[in-house]
Amino acid sequence: MHRQDYEQGKKIEQRQLNNNFKPRKETRKGRIVTKKTLWLASLPAPVLIAMLLLFSGLPRVKASDQPAAGNAEIKIDNFSFGPQNITVAVGTTVTWVNRDDIPHTVVSTDGVFKSKVRDTDEKFSYTFTKAGTYPYFCSVHPKMTGQVVVQ
Repeated sequence: MHRQDYEQGKKIEQRQLNNNFKPRKETRKGRIVTKKTLWLASLPAPVLIAMLLLFSGLPRVKASDQPAAGNAEIKIDNFSFGPQNITVAVGTTVTWVNRDDIPHTVVSTDGVFKSKVRDTDEKFSYTFTKAGTYPYFCSVHPKMTGQVVVQ
């Protein structure tokens, strides 16, 4: 041990005994660090991190910004889907009902869903679990098209 370090250690011990202080540690630059100082210094870090995570980049969504999840119905009649375009919330079950005298299908252009041929008054349902745009058509009559937008 160097003599200078030894003398500095003695000075610290003497000061602690004379002033009746709790043990403390002096850093290289002469600053005194106690357990209380360390605790106070470490407190803001987790709080700041939590605040940054809480408030950073989260979208602000109001209840009125998104349609409510539930059920929606699309009628197939006169060689058309009605409504042709529909917007629903994630989790909504859409039911297509064939009200036409002719058989039809409901097929997603992306292969997400596909019904069998549906005769008059038969139904096909699909629950949309992911946001996106889902165009569809009737495979028997390809000019019949529609679209479901899920938000």
